Amino acid sequence: MVYVKLESDWTDGNGVSHSAGESVDVDAATLATLQAEGIVSEQSSGSGGDGKGPNKWAGPGSPGV
Repeated sequence: MVYVKLESDWTDGNGVSHSAGESVDVDAATLATLQAEGIVSEQSSGSGGDGKGPNKWAGPGSPGV
């Protein structure tokens, strides 16, 4: 799982709506879909760590950018 910051509104597979700017925890397959649809920007690898946690989201100002 990885935290990402949404660049546009998104409704998850459970029918829960999430607003642009919100950070959500998604799996790798969902992340790939969101990136392909332009809902999140490309993920940054950051500077070390395991790529998990609230500071590891893709989007403007992401760690390592």
